[in-house]
Amino acid sequence: MSTQAERAHERAGTRFEPLEVNVRIKISALWTTMLFVFAYVDLFSLYRPDVRADIEAGNISGFAVGQSFLLGITIYIVIPSLMVFGSLVLRPRIDRIANIALSVMYALTIVAGAIGEWNYYLLGSALEVAALAAIAYYAWTWPELGSTDTGSAAK
Repeated sequence: MSTQAERAHERAGTRFEPLEVNVRIKISALWTTMLFVFAYVDLFSLYRPDVRADIEAGNISGFAVGQSFLLGITIYIVIPSLMVFGSLVLRPRIDRIANIALSVMYALTIVAGAIGEWNYYLLGSALEVAALAAIAYYAWTWPELGSTDTGSAAK
């Protein structure tokens, strides 16, 4: 007995095995992608003389670098880092809410932070926002138990 996905591949004439990726893995991978782009864009900023001068003066983006700033930035980065794992293990109802709320919140902060930045930063920010939009989409359209996405757990 063939599934609908297998029949679609047969009609399309492909010889590749159809693969259904669990929504939790998609979301976790998107959080990971967002964090990699986020880190690399910030690392690339170190090549800018103006950014290095600000850091040497004890400022980053108009904020004084101190314990409070570094604690706040650490919390800001730890939350999506934990979502890489949380997306895989949280109960579906909690997972959906957390993914939607956090992806929207982070997208807004990334857009705000990109205002007036250089082109490489704008591209990186656009990719981050795209990954966050995909997280919100997959969390919003999370398949119900018994659908084709076999990884969903009971709510």
